[in-house]
Amino acid sequence: MPPAIILSTLNAKYIHASLGLRYLLANMARHGGADLRERTVLREFTIARAVPEIVDALLAELGEPDDGAVQVVGFGVYIWNVVPSTEVVRRLKQARPALKIVLGGPEVSYEWADQEIVRLADHLITGWGDVSFPKLCRALLHGPRPLMKVITGEQPALADIELPYAEFSADDLAHRLLYVEASRGCPFKCEFCLSSLDKTAWAFEQDRFLAALETLYQRGARNFKFVDRTFNLKIDSSLTILQFFLDRLTPDLFLHFEVIPDHLPERLKEMIARFPHGVLQFEVGIQTFNPKVQQAISRRQDNAKTCENLTWLVNHSHAHLHTDLIFGLPGETLASFAQGFDRLYALRPHEIQLGVLKRLRGTPIVRHSVASGMVYDAEPPYTVQQTAVVDASTVQRFTRLARYWDLIANSGRFPKTLPLLLAGPSPFAAFLAFADWLWNSTAQTSRLTPENLVDALFVYLTEVMGGESEGIRKSLLADYQSSGARANPACLKGLLSDRADPLPRATRALAQRQDRHGGAVG
Repeated sequence: MPPAIILSTLNAKYIHASLGLRYLLANMARHGGADLRERTVLREFTIARAVPEIVDALLAELGEPDDGAVQVVGFGVYIWNVVPSTEVVRRLKQARPALKIVLGGPEVSYEWADQEIVRLADHLITGWGDVSFPKLCRALLHGPRPLMKVITGEQPALADIELPYAEFSADDLAHRLLYVEASRGCPFKCEFCLSSLDKTAWAFEQDRFLAALETLYQRGARNFKFVDRTFNLKIDSSLTILQFFLDRLTPDLFLHFEVIPDHLPERLKEMIARFPHGVLQFEVGIQTFNPKVQQAISRRQDNAKTCENLTWLVNHSHAHLHTDLIFGLPGETLASFAQGFDRLYALRPHEIQLGVLKRLRGTPIVRHSVASGMVYDAEPPYTVQQTAVVDASTVQRFTRLARYWDLIANSGRFPKTLPLLLAGPSPFAAFLAFADWLWNSTAQTSRLTPENLVDALFVYLTEVMGGESEGIRKSLLADYQSSGARANPACLKGLLSDRADPLPRATRALAQRQDRHGGAVG
C-alpha cells in the first residue's frame, strides 16, 4: 500500500540528517493519529541530485493512488534548497495535479506572498510545524478540508512535542551528523539572524532530553551537533549536558556547540578543561568587533570579555574553535573589518570562518537598506552585493579572499607556511594581497588542488614577497607531508620519494581536519 504522506527535503549534503522532518514524523501519531503515522514515510535527497530523479523517486514512492484517495507531500524549504525545491514542486503538480503539496521551513515562513513555490503549493505552514502539520494532514485526509492556504504554525509547550531522536535510523547513527537541541529560540536580537524574532529561549525538560540522548548513545551515536543558538546561556543546563558526555567519553565521541563568546564563567571553564583533544568543537559567533556596527544591528557583545574568553579557550582547553566574522554588515568598511580580523587572528583560534551578509527573509536587517545603501542579490541566498561604504567590486574581492582563506588557513594544511604569508603589521592586508594575486594568476576559486596551492604559495612567497627559497620550500615540504597529500607539487620535485600518481581524494573526517591544526592557527 503506497504511503498517504511523504515528508521530504533537499539537504545540502548527505551527511546532514533533517531534524525538522524527524520532528514532524515523531509527532504524526500524537497530533494526527496512529493511522497517519503508519502511512507516513520520510524521504530525503540532496541538492546535488538531479531534479527529474527526485521527482521520479517521489512519484514511484507514491505509486498509483486509489480513486479519490488523498496523498500529501510535505517539503522543508530552506535558503539553500528553495530553487531546486520549486522545480520539484512544479513537476510534481504537473504529473499529479491532485497531489497535495504542503510547505514549511524558514525560507517560506516570511515574505511568502511573492514566492513561486508558495503559488505552486496547496498549503503553507509558517513557523512551527510540529503540531500544525499532523493536524493539517488529518484534515486533508479525513476532513473537514481546510479553507486557508496559509496556516500560522501553532507553538505548543515543548512538553507537548514528541522528541524526534527515535526517528534516526541505524544508518543515520553510523554515517551522518545527528542534530539535537536542548532548547529552542534565542533571547538576543542580532538583526541579521532569524532567531532575533524569538522573544526568548525555551528549554526542553532536561531529564526527558537526557534520556533521549542516552538512548541514542546506547544505539551507538557518537557524533552530536547541538543546534541551540545559545548553548551556554544557562550555565546549570550546560554543565549537566557536558557532565552527561564526560561520563560517557569514548575515543570517537564528537560534540559541536554554538556558544556565546562573552559568557564563560569559571565553573563552565573548569568543566570544559576536563575534555580531551578532539571531543569538543565550539562555534563562536563574533561577527564584528566594531562597536558602532554592533549597536546598529542590536548585537550585545562585550568585546574585551570575548577576547579574554577566547584566549582562555585557546590556552587552557582542548576545544576546537570555529570563530565567525560577517562581511557587509551596515556601516562596516573594509578597513574596520580588517581591524576586527586582525584582532581575532591575534587570539589564534583554530579556524576563522568568513561569511558575507545574507538578507534572510523576515529578519530586521532590512530596516537598514535605504540608510546604509544595502543592495542584495534578488536570488537565494540573497547575499549583499554592495553597501554605502563597500562597493560591489570589494564584495567580490572579499568573497574570493574568503574562499582562499578556507582552502589555505581553515583547512589546517599550512601551519608552518601560513605565518610566513601573514607576516607584517596586518595579517588581513597580507592575505588580501595574496588573494588578489592568486585570482589574477589563476582566475579560479575552485578546482585548486593542494598541489596547486603549494606551488602558488611558493611562487608568491619567493617571487612576489622576495622570501628565501630554501626556507620557504622547507616549510611547504613539512606542511605537505603532514597533510597526508600524496602527489608531487612542482616546487617540491625531488624532495618527495616514492611518489606515484595522486590517489583518489578521500573523505575528510572532522578529526583529521582538527589534527592538521594541532594547536592554534599560526
